[in-house]
Amino acid sequence: MLDKYLIEDHIKQALKEDIGFGDITTEYLMPSEQNLNCELKSREQGIFCGKDVFTTVFETLSGKINIEFLKNDGDSLEKGDVIAKIEGPAKYILLGERTALNYVQRMSGIATETNKYVKKIEKYKAKIADTRKTTPLFRVFEKYSVKTGGGNLHRYNLSDCAMIKDNHIVAAGGVTAAVNTLKKHISHAHKIEVECDTKSQVIEALSCGADIIMLDNMSCEEMQECVKIINGKAIAEASGNVTLETVESIAQTGVDIISTSAIVAKAMPLDLGLDCK
Repeated sequence: MLDKYLIEDHIKQALKEDIGFGDITTEYLMPSEQNLNCELKSREQGIFCGKDVFTTVFETLSGKINIEFLKNDGDSLEKGDVIAKIEGPAKYILLGERTALNYVQRMSGIATETNKYVKKIEKYKAKIADTRKTTPLFRVFEKYSVKTGGGNLHRYNLSDCAMIKDNHIVAAGGVTAAVNTLKKHISHAHKIEVECDTKSQVIEALSCGADIIMLDNMSCEEMQECVKIINGKAIAEASGNVTLETVESIAQTGVDIISTSAIVAKAMPLDLGLDCK
């Protein structure tokens, strides 16, 4: 769930950016007492996401705007579906229209893209997870959208999990040295993940007690062999070159997690529109 306190400041900044010193079009064209009745509609198939964000945009502008949602986050959309009905002062509806749509179009696009990957591997044990390759200062919205689309969340930020990547291994002097050093300092509540691109690194990471082993940019044959080596002693995560075309083959290797930035970075905004009467 997106708590209001997490998103209010972001929405206020977005409105400031868009409104500037005032909406010179609406202010001169719309009498202050004029009301509008509008519908938020889907113009293509997808998964809806962003109900609370959409509402908060208009609540920030006016307490007189009434919104009735016919769809909830995670609901499937068909072209032409009415997602919500909006009624209230024309001035404030038009003032917030673009900002509100920017949020829900982006969020619904990510939820939709994530859901494609989830459905592609639903008969396998593997789960789709996101990465930290997110838009700066938009991470909370993007990760919420991944979850809405049926995906799983990787670490939210650098303090969630100790992830030893290739550059860490070089700097620390090897996998074992890196893992042993971290074990001396991190909390018992934190897990250690090691990014491995060779079978020998997998064996080393397993022997020194890594909790999660990332099989990075390996072929499916290599991953399958490494999954057998890991044999449930650590979480096996696949990453790198994950697409809708390759994700099922990766899931077939027996990995537990498939992490990919594509569900966020390559997601296109879902085409939604606000039609007023």
